[in-house]
Amino acid sequence: MTLHGKHLIAGWTNGEATEGFRAWDPVQSAGLDPVFFEATPADIDAAAEAAEAAFDAYAATEPAHRADFLERISSEIEGLGETLVKRASRETGLPEGRIRGERGRTVYQLRLFAAVVREGSWVDARIDRAAPDRTPLPKPDLRRMYVPLGPVAVFGASNFPLAYSVAGGDTASALAAGCPVICKAHPAHPGTSELVAHAILRAAEAEKMPDGVFSLVHGQGYEVGLALVRHPLVQAVGFTGSLQGGRALFDAAAARPVPIPVYAEMGSVNPVFILPSALENGAEALAEKLAGSILLGVGQFCTNPGLVFGVGGEAMETFLQALGEHIRRAEPASMLHRGIRDRFCAGADRLAAAQGVERVAASEREADAARTEGGGALFRTDVQAFLANDMLSEEVFGPSSLVVVARDTAELERVAHSLKGQLTAAIHGNGEDIARYDGLVRVLRRKAGRFIFNGFPTGVEVCPSMHHGGPYPATTDVRTGAVGDTAMQRFVRPAAWQDFPSSALPPELRDRNERGILRLVDGKYSTGDVG
Repeated sequence: MTLHGKHLIAGWTNGEATEGFRAWDPVQSAGLDPVFFEATPADIDAAAEAAEAAFDAYAATEPAHRADFLERISSEIEGLGETLVKRASRETGLPEGRIRGERGRTVYQLRLFAAVVREGSWVDARIDRAAPDRTPLPKPDLRRMYVPLGPVAVFGASNFPLAYSVAGGDTASALAAGCPVICKAHPAHPGTSELVAHAILRAAEAEKMPDGVFSLVHGQGYEVGLALVRHPLVQAVGFTGSLQGGRALFDAAAARPVPIPVYAEMGSVNPVFILPSALENGAEALAEKLAGSILLGVGQFCTNPGLVFGVGGEAMETFLQALGEHIRRAEPASMLHRGIRDRFCAGADRLAAAQGVERVAASEREADAARTEGGGALFRTDVQAFLANDMLSEEVFGPSSLVVVARDTAELERVAHSLKGQLTAAIHGNGEDIARYDGLVRVLRRKAGRFIFNGFPTGVEVCPSMHHGGPYPATTDVRTGAVGDTAMQRFVRPAAWQDFPSSALPPELRDRNERGILRLVDGKYSTGDVG
């Protein structure tokens, strides 16, 4: 397929050659054709108006038909074959094997949502039948379920060109919920984005979905994104990226005459707490596993363990020595793009220069700036210095970690109280430690969305019981996450029908349970009909 660099709006291409940009190969330090065009206000209007025009028809599609659409998208993405793999690898510097794995996750997510839509219970149907003879006032017939919000703006993430981008979890969950999507491609991988967008549009055409169910626009700066969020026809936003970018979109959405929700996944340092028993029973093995998590994917994961806490002593020194040796041996590798590499290097330099911080180790081979490489880095400090400098708790996106050495376990609990909201928090110890250090466990439960025992945060399983979210600034909404079938709840709202005749209700709320879904009827769950 030949890329054209234009926007894909309601199935047709659009773009003026007045201003544009190219993708960049971070390994070869070379621009990639074609030129991609900056979206204009007219482009944003066209995409939003097309999505709004498609909304009612798309929201009314039968669940089986919508599920077929999601499954067709996954098949079309698979049909792109090595063309997609090679382009994504060139635009991101990620190994082709990583891209293939991410493609597998992407199509799995789509099929997961298709299965949830086809089964149907996700709408959370609730029925309370009338009691006209109730005194002192009669009780009306009330029935409630989730309904789609409307057009959704989705922002592609830089570090996941497939799984968190054009057909990633935000788009898949919004489409599954019955919402048309306008996606802003990430400027670091616009060619990959265009290829996937074509796959979605081919699926939409094959399944006879309404025009406007999906559109793709391009843009390098904040202007295109802010225009999308401010557009009065857009009803919700999905974003994965930096705290600065997510907060800008959140503030813009809140300032609208009619505010809308922004579901942004932003910064997280994913603290790892190592209790004394864990250090005493295998410090070197623990260091090896932690190093693997820090260095995985050149540290470019939102779940990278950027902070490690433990109690000082001989076992801690053994652990730090072993961890430093793994970091020193780590080969620098190309990062996603120059902006990420520059910010990582600046962040590592700030840590090294901070009062009370020591650089323990760095990759022995110097990173090659011409290949956009980043090398491993390990730092240490104590609790007093950490609490005195807020900068030390900020995310440094890349292959680095800061070890904070406490004098005792009481200091571990004290420093845990100081942490901001996180996607994850991990504790290493033995089974008895969970009870012994219950105060620390309770603190971390308030700080993070996922708690890990004797493991590491990198690696997010896509399944119904996963929660990938957390208190601010990890996300802008602590109640939801971007992974798993509950992600659909971000793009729906509850609606209730009072005293409607059964024939005028949505199928999910009628007396006859036509879809065989699980419903809450008069306070009891049932898959049967309403008598």
